[in-house]
Amino acid sequence: MTSQSGFASLRGAVALALLAPVAALAVPGVAMAQAGDPAAQTIEGLNAGLIATMKAQGGQAARARVIGPVVDRTFDIPAMARLSVGPPWTTFSPLEQANVVAAFRAMTVAQYAANFDSYSGEKLSLVGTVETRGTDKLVRTQLTGAGTNESLNYRLRENGGQWKIIDVFYRNAISQIATRRSDFAGVIAKGGAGALVAHLNRLAANPK
Repeated sequence: MTSQSGFASLRGAVALALLAPVAALAVPGVAMAQAGDPAAQTIEGLNAGLIATMKAQGGQAARARVIGPVVDRTFDIPAMARLSVGPPWTTFSPLEQANVVAAFRAMTVAQYAANFDSYSGEKLSLVGTVETRGTDKLVRTQLTGAGTNESLNYRLRENGGQWKIIDVFYRNAISQIATRRSDFAGVIAKGGAGALVAHLNRLAANPK
């Protein structure tokens, strides 16, 4: 398994990403019992899917087939795409928005399949309590084993009666959404939605 653990898109933008999420994580929350919490159950499903992906045989395509349905169940991909784009989202046509969402999903699946690529006894465990942050919940996890000890924390929001991930925090502070918004801004400024779709497709074809 690679050391980035599904967060290759964070490379090269760590300093900027640290600025936005710190305030978000500092907002006082109300601790909730973790057992039986629906947000925790979502993350438990993701953790099981990631371990299954790591154990899958047959290369990148086989791992993508395992993790794809897990991504669909546990991530709010449309919301993540919209948040990653930011204000320019409202300038995209409905067709352009749909194309961005599809490409964003393809990138997400490809990166998880590429980064969770082998199994050496690693474990993904829920840590502490689920915290309520306004309308969202924060679930903390720890990836351990084979020389790995990384914090992977998730922000979830209810959508249609289901709690789904809308952001991921790497090492407690690095927001995936903030990092991607920084990455996407220049692409959108140069070529709009079409350029962003092409960029996402390149990332999906060459995941890191």
